[in-house]
Amino acid sequence: MSRLMDSMENTLMPIAGKISGNRYLNAIRDGFTLALPLIIIGAMFLLVANIPIEGYGEFMAGIFGASWADFFNTVFNATMNLMTIFVIWGIANSLAGYYEVDGLSAAAVTFAAFLVITPISVFEDANYIPFEWMGAKGLFVAILTAILAVEIFRFIVKKGWTIKMPEGVPPSVSRSFSALIPAFIILVVFSLIRLGFAYTSYETVHGFIFTVLQQPLTVVSKGLPASLVANLFISLFWVFGIHGAQIVGAVMSPIWVQLSAENLAAYDAGASLPNIVTQQFQEIYLQLGGSGCTLALCIAMLLFARSQQVKQLGRLAILPGLFNINEPITFGLPIVLNPIMMIPFILTPMVLSVVCYFAINLGFVPRPSGVIIPWTTPPIIGGFLIAGIRGALLQVVSIVISFFIYFPFFRIVDNQYYKQEQEFENEGAQGATTTF
Repeated sequence: MSRLMDSMENTLMPIAGKISGNRYLNAIRDGFTLALPLIIIGAMFLLVANIPIEGYGEFMAGIFGASWADFFNTVFNATMNLMTIFVIWGIANSLAGYYEVDGLSAAAVTFAAFLVITPISVFEDANYIPFEWMGAKGLFVAILTAILAVEIFRFIVKKGWTIKMPEGVPPSVSRSFSALIPAFIILVVFSLIRLGFAYTSYETVHGFIFTVLQQPLTVVSKGLPASLVANLFISLFWVFGIHGAQIVGAVMSPIWVQLSAENLAAYDAGASLPNIVTQQFQEIYLQLGGSGCTLALCIAMLLFARSQQVKQLGRLAILPGLFNINEPITFGLPIVLNPIMMIPFILTPMVLSVVCYFAINLGFVPRPSGVIIPWTTPPIIGGFLIAGIRGALLQVVSIVISFFIYFPFFRIVDNQYYKQEQEFENEGAQGATTTF
């Protein structure tokens, strides 16, 4: 077992180091972090406007009038339906910070470049940019735009091809003139890109990316195999003390969020929901207590531990565990570099992936509504918010399954600690007798 652990560590650590140190993945993660509060707020407003209780809409209309839902839908349209704007701004600012160039200017120019390549629609002689490309459907183009635009911006600034103002000019004015040449070149480049795609069958960059890249990736990632692989690596990284959710999430979150947005759009339209694997599927059903679904382990430690050390750790870990934070157990039991506990830690989320996927696929539980709720939402509440009472019951079933997977391994570790405590007490008693 020790040789296996060493081999896995030697294989995974370099991979994790490269992923966690990748400036583009880090910038993408920061972009979604910036947008996440607004996405959550927009989704919650939409949920309030569409609570799945019979007669709810008529009841609200009777009190506030027929257009009562507009109050909530306006916030949804200004947040969830415009998520690409916030994401592209966050990515550009983060990547510019890595290169130590002006993040505000780089983000503003990047957003302008994105608008240049975004198709304009015409309705009754008026031009407008449709929400279609400002929401989840435009995310991939936004990500690629941010990376390319900031790389050009950085290259020009580092070469010194900027307008330098004399000393005494206010910094804000100087910064504006410094960005003038980079902005001009970037917008020319993106105008040429737009023009080039206009002569292809795809017509726009968005059409090309969505057809060739985004759609195939989304199709592959929405299935059970992708969920199993993602959760396998999340757990493997954690076993070696690396934040697996952040590492894997940097790659998968853009796709999971898009799948959630597709469900949310269908939910809003009253249509059938297309996806099972979404951001909510991952965070609400497969991370009960945190990565590895360790809430059941907390319960076992609290109720069945013989060792005082494990029982005390269970008392300390149960409250964070209810909010899906499990570092006290991960590093305290520990699970990290523990050849016994790594087995259920890896196995549990993969078993739950299969159970939850088929429970939803067979119609026992509704598909996730697409409402993005905080990952710290406690179990039962989280399941209810995304899938009603059956979603809450699925979480209960998942906790029970997790408990039975963890319990035999927990008992082994607990007995080890218990024997150590007994030996320590016996040694202490013998020492006291000898001294007397």
